[in-house]
Amino acid sequence: MPRIEPIQKKNADAKAAQLLDNVSKMMGSIPNIVATMANSPAVANAYLSFSQSLAAGLLSARLREQIALVVGEANSCGYCVSAHTALGRRAGLTADEALAARRGRPSDEKERVAIDFAHRIVRERGFVSDVDLKRVREAGYNDGEIVEVIANVALNMFTNYFNHVAETEIDFPVAPELSLA
Repeated sequence: MPRIEPIQKKNADAKAAQLLDNVSKMMGSIPNIVATMANSPAVANAYLSFSQSLAAGLLSARLREQIALVVGEANSCGYCVSAHTALGRRAGLTADEALAARRGRPSDEKERVAIDFAHRIVRERGFVSDVDLKRVREAGYNDGEIVEVIANVALNMFTNYFNHVAETEIDFPVAPELSLA
């Protein structure tokens, strides 16, 4: 049961109602995370704006979803892992690729380096080494792409922590448990 209740459109103030209408038109539904963030339209708008800005950036949707999966797994966020497993399918990830991203082991070497870097950012709380940056650059990522990896980690850390506090009810197909294999 959620500790912070999602806003229902029928009970929302004008700002929240407009935001929920826009999300519904854009996505076809209103995910519980957005409905919960709509308790503060400023928070929901900040999240949506950050997400939309990164979607228009340099990193592919596929890589952004892999970053979301490794970060969500590192932070034990069932909501985010479930959501990004489903969204990852839309971005072209197979079920096996989503599991591999959660483990930090995609089969594509360039993706693996970016995913490893994202995971290191989480584990090291941003204090990555010069060697970590060198490895990402040597894999072919430019500074703009590196900055976007950092931003995607930050966005997903926010949603992970938000869901931990709110105990947002998962409204996506629940992602399978990650086996040790």
